[in-house]
This record gives sequence, C-alpha cells and structure tokens, in this order.
Amino acid sequence: MKNAAIICGGYSSEFDISVKSAVNIFNNFPENYTPYLVEITKKGWKVRIKNQLIDFNSETFVFLLDGKEVKIDLSIIYIHGDPGENGKLQSYLDMIDMAYVNSGPLASQLSFDKWFCNQFLKGFGYLVAESIYMTKESQRISNEAIISQLKLPLFVKPCDSGSSYGISKVNHENELTKSIDEAFSEGDSIILEGFLDGTEVTCGVYNSLSGIITLPLSEIVTENDFFDFEAKYKGLSEEITPARISNELTKKVQRITKEVYELLQLKSICRVDFMIVKGEPFIIEINTIPGFSNESIVPKMIQVNGMTTKELWTEILKKELTSILD
Repeated sequence: MKNAAIICGGYSSEFDISVKSAVNIFNNFPENYTPYLVEITKKGWKVRIKNQLIDFNSETFVFLLDGKEVKIDLSIIYIHGDPGENGKLQSYLDMIDMAYVNSGPLASQLSFDKWFCNQFLKGFGYLVAESIYMTKESQRISNEAIISQLKLPLFVKPCDSGSSYGISKVNHENELTKSIDEAFSEGDSIILEGFLDGTEVTCGVYNSLSGIITLPLSEIVTENDFFDFEAKYKGLSEEITPARISNELTKKVQRITKEVYELLQLKSICRVDFMIVKGEPFIIEINTIPGFSNESIVPKMIQVNGMTTKELWTEILKKELTSILD
C-alpha cells in the first residue's frame, strides 16, 4: 500500500473549493493506496485526519500518526490557484524528488495565465477571443481605446485566477474602470477580451495506458449574465451532459482538446473550455486542476461516461506513475 498525499488549500480565494475537490477525490480513491489530505496555508502544512490537523514536514513528506512515522510516496496536487495550479508546487516537488500526478511546472504555469496561454495557442492556429493585455505597472489604456478595439460587451479577467474570481462582463462604458480595478485585486496582470456570442461547452480529458481519453462534452447554460462564481457554485447554472451540439461538432471539439493536451504536455485530468461561434470552437481557457467537488462539471462528465471517480483515478495513477514508481 503506497501512501498518497492529496494536497489542497493554498493561498488564493479558491481555498475552500480546493478542499471540497480534494475531499471528493479522497472519498473515491483507488483501494490499493492509502490517501491523506494535506492542507497548505501560508502558516504551514497540515494533515487533516478526522477534523484533526497534524503537523506535516514539507521537506521530508513525513508526519507522525499515533506515534509512528508515515512517509508519503506520491502526491496529487489539487490546489486551485496559487501555489498549485500555477506550477510553483510542481517545481518544488521536482526539486525534492517527490512523485506527483499533475502537469509539470512549465505546462501548469503557461496554462494558468490566460493571456500567455491564449497567445501561445493562437500561434498554433487555434481560435481565441480578441484581447488586450494590461499589468499594474504598465500605463493604462484608455477606456475609449479598449472599447474601440474590443467593442461592447467585453470581459475583464485576472490572468492568473480561477473559479471566475475577479471576472466581470462589461456592458456599458461606465462599468469598465471598476471592472479593471476588481480584476487587478486578484492579480498583477489582466486580460480584456472581446465578447464571443455562442454556445459554451467544456471537455474533460485525461491520459490512460490506452491513450488520451476525452469525456462527454458539457454545455453550460447560466441564469446569470455569464458563467460566474455564483452560477458555478450556487446552482444558478445548468450543465447539460452531453452537450446539445451535433456529433460532428462534438468530435471536432474533442479532437482539438486532445491536440491541446498533447501540445501543452498536460497530464492527469484537465478541462478545456470553449465557446462555439457560428460552428467554430474558440478556446476560452485551460484548466489543469479542474474543480472536482460534487457541484463541479468533471464528476458529472465521468458519470455520463459510465465510469466512477475511483475508476478514473485508477486509470490516471496507472498511467502517470508507471514510469516513476514501478
């Protein structure tokens, strides 16, 4: 029995969502492993066992349980945001030679930054929304120039935040300054994107011993103006799986998802979000650590695919750890 750490928490606004995702994975973990929930905060690392927090040595990956040392053999990073989804923790685990089931540092960092990822994909011919990049240090582009280029409505997003934190849809010019300030409250760089009027779908993807597998597409239908935090986590949206699009278009989205997964050298379970405009899939963003709580989309995809969460993680662990542990 190998000991697996499901590392969650982190430093961002997504702490609670990360913990919910990790608990769901913990409750459905493959039986030939012993999983432990490891929570990271800026105060330190702790192992959560039955609502008790136990000190965890982040250098040796050892903790004491009933007076005995428990040594972690492998890790699954399930921190949404900093320092997990942005590649920092992957770099650290590489340095201390700790096996983990996630995309590597470069793939994670590139995928996490919405601006750089979309520009990278655009360079390979994939469709993305027209956009403007701004940093806190750069001179602000005038509202008039932004609207002239992108038109209204438009979106303002932090480049390095998830779960729709700091994202605004701007319908009127007088909303733009406030939206930019809110986005900067989540990070040092932001992206302003032209509005894509179409059908939003998302595709889960993972690697197995039999190759890259795409899950059934989910269509996102929200009661709000867009798929924001409330829509995602407070029941104000409907995720329809499989998506109500043609088989031909479904296959096209799944093909692009596989190509992007390979191009970015992703690992484990990921999710690629699209907006379909006039029959053409535009990539919105890449999620290398997608939500995995009971309210999240990927677990619903797995169910529609006729799998269990435990079966999914069994396949992922067999693939990603074969060359490391065996």
